[in-house]
Formats: sequence, C-alpha cells, structure tokens
Amino acid sequence: MPRPFSEFRGEDERDADQRRARELQEQYADEVSAVAVTFIDDSGASRVKSVPLDGLDRAAYSGLGFSPVIDAFDSLGGINPASPLDKPDGDLRMVPDLDSFAPLTSPLGWAWAPGDRFWPDGSGYAGDQRSFARAQLAASLEQGISAVMAFEVEWMVGLDEDDFQPAARGTGYGMSRLLAAADYARDVMDSLAAAGVQVLQLHPEYGPGQFEVSVAAQDPVSAADTNVLVKLIIAAVTAEYGWRAAFGPAVLTGNVGNGGHLHASFWADGQNLLAGGPGRHGLTERGESIAASLLDSLPALLAVGAPSPASYLRLQPSVWAGAFQVWGRENREAALRFIDGSGDPGAANLELKCFDNSANPYLVVGSVLAVALAGVDRKAVLPAEVSGDPASPSNPAAGQAARLPDSLAGTVAALEADEALRAAFGPELLAGFVAARRAEIELAAGKSDEEIIAMSRWIL
Repeated sequence: MPRPFSEFRGEDERDADQRRARELQEQYADEVSAVAVTFIDDSGASRVKSVPLDGLDRAAYSGLGFSPVIDAFDSLGGINPASPLDKPDGDLRMVPDLDSFAPLTSPLGWAWAPGDRFWPDGSGYAGDQRSFARAQLAASLEQGISAVMAFEVEWMVGLDEDDFQPAARGTGYGMSRLLAAADYARDVMDSLAAAGVQVLQLHPEYGPGQFEVSVAAQDPVSAADTNVLVKLIIAAVTAEYGWRAAFGPAVLTGNVGNGGHLHASFWADGQNLLAGGPGRHGLTERGESIAASLLDSLPALLAVGAPSPASYLRLQPSVWAGAFQVWGRENREAALRFIDGSGDPGAANLELKCFDNSANPYLVVGSVLAVALAGVDRKAVLPAEVSGDPASPSNPAAGQAARLPDSLAGTVAALEADEALRAAFGPELLAGFVAARRAEIELAAGKSDEEIIAMSRWIL
C-alpha cells in the first residue's frame, strides 16, 4: 500500500521515512547498489533521480531536488513556452515512497521507488500527479467507497532502430511467436515476479511483435505504481536482448496499436457494487450509477487516458480499441466493457478499453475515482447496451452509437467542461495538464501519421 495521503509532510513523517530507508539499506545491502526514484510527467514520461543505496536515508528525509519546469516538457523533450510552469524559479523535493520500494533483477543491482513531490517546507505540491491520485483515493475511502484496479500493458518488441521492425516473428496469440521469444517472455515474467508483481498472464497479441501482460488488481495508487514498474522492467529486459520495447499507442501506420486498458471495480461495505444487484447483469443501483457516470464522462476522461495525438490513430473503429461511447457485456468494441466475473461476484469489473500507454497512470486512476465518486449516488442509469461492432452496417446500433472524439483537441475541450474532473484536478494541476496537451496538438500540426507516431512510439 502507498503511504497515506497528507497535504503536509512534517518532521514525524521525515523521521519515519528515514528509519524505513535505513531498514531497506540493511535488508538489501548484498543485492542493491542504486535506487531509481521516479515521477510521471504530464506527457506520460518517467522522470528520474537515482541515488546509491547508502544515500537512500538522506533522500528519504530531505527528498531529491526537481524543478517544477519538468512538467512543462513535451513528448520531444522540449519545454512548452505556453505552460504556466515555464519559469526558472522554485524547487521541489521528490520523496521516495518506500512502502512501494521494489528490488529489480533487471537492471541487476537496482531498486525502484515512486516519488511524491513536495515544496521544501513540506507542504503539498498541487501539480504532483501521484499526490492527486492519493488524494482521490483518500476522498473515496472517506465516503466509504473503495476500488481495486489493474492496468493491462501492451507493447511491441522491435529491433533497436529509430523506425520499427518487429524482433519477434510469428502470429498473434500464436505459439509460434511465443516459441520465437520464449526466453524473452520467461525473463519478463521472472523479472516482474522478482520485483513483487503478480503476473496473471502474458501472451502474444495481434500486432507485429506484440505482447500483453495482465497483473493482479490492487488499490488504485498501487495499480498505477505497478504500471510504472511493469513498463520499466519490460523495457530493461527488452534492452538486454538488444531490442527495444515500443509502448506507444500507435507503432506502425495501418495497424493496431498498444492499449493500456484499465480494469476497475468499486466496493462498499465489503461488497462489489458491480455484482449481486437487481440491475442488468447483476449491477447494483450504485454500481450502475458509477458505470453510467464513467460512460458519460468518457470524452473528458479520454484527454487523460489517451493524451497524445497518436492515441487517435489507434482509436479507430473495428480494431477493438473502444472508439464508440457505448457499453456492453464482454463487448471488446465498446469503450466501456462490462465483465460479470463468470459467476464470481468479486471478479466483476469495468474495463476502459479506450486508454493507452501514453497516459500518466496516476492521473488515470485519480480521474476515474473522481468521476466514480461524483456519480455513485446520483442514480444515473446506463443506456441500452450494445453488442457487436457498432461500425458494422448490419449492427442495429450502426449510425446510432456515438463516436468518441477523434482528436485530442476534442477531448481537451470535454475535460475543461467536465465539472467533476475540474473540481478534482484543481486549477494548478488542470492548467499544467491542459497546457501540455495543447503543446502536443501544436507539435503534431501539419505532420504526417508516420511523424506523429514517431513522437510517442518509444515513450517510457
């Protein structure tokens, strides 16, 4: 579990963090020599400071310096001059959350921890994305609502070149590809397990050189932490093979992309709100209201969960990307797929299929929590569910199912108009995030599909 949310980090917290760091230094002295501490910026990229293991106690007490301007970076590594964060002033302290510390076997001798950013006096930084997620989790627990979530990660394995040439041959879902990359797939699973990640399954996916890994559900902040860790480990193992992992939403033109689907269930008094009720497929009244609220807010959530121009090259009809604002039981063309758990009430969940790996996972889980919390008691009702492909001319829903926005500009406008998300983000975090999205729109203007794909193909 991540550390409890606090708007101020006082001396007691500093002392406790330092004591925990010293315990870890002693525990891992023989296998870890360096620790990477990361946060994820508004462009979905990991930003890192690393320390030797014997410096972890100092980092835990005082934090690691980071300029706020880092959140003004765009996907190409430049600074967005239109961002409110484009200024040389100020310093933040990134504090490793040692409750989420994970030793790594790849790269060997390293460990990882997520960081929370504070001002030097210990006060909370409103622009910190992980703190946003922790705040939404705290707010939901205060109202008696908990959630468990998990991200699926899709990636394509390519040769280490600027363009993409698949490094693993064989067909999607086929044993031929698994055998062609058997050592690699095993090393990915072993390295994830060694870092404490519970892998549920790994398989070859539809695209060229593509794989997908599913992991166990956790509390929302831990799920976001795990998403960061999973991609880090996959990238490291892939590099050991002389290959490169492409996590971008689109990797090649005219082909499927990589999803970063989010699975989520919502609970009250120990009961899954998505099961055991009188509604369709066992939905409770509150569970249906959450699902309907998420469906209503999908255009706004898409700005968070599919935040790059390349996301909209992936988000096309008839490729199981979730391009339509519809829901359906086990419908992989629906943006909101309902999974009834196959008789296990605890396993019933919602899958948001329209999200991808260019998203900041902390903003994703925090935003989904904010919408769910705002909607749980408003008695919203889901529309008629959709079966099959809404884009198929033979489908009764053809021509009636609403298409999600097909551009980043459209989703940003929806985000700015969404009352629940505006309130949850707060003015500082929202202004920085929206400025980052507009910078990506400007960077993509006039570019070909190939050039847009290249902007986020290798994002990590």
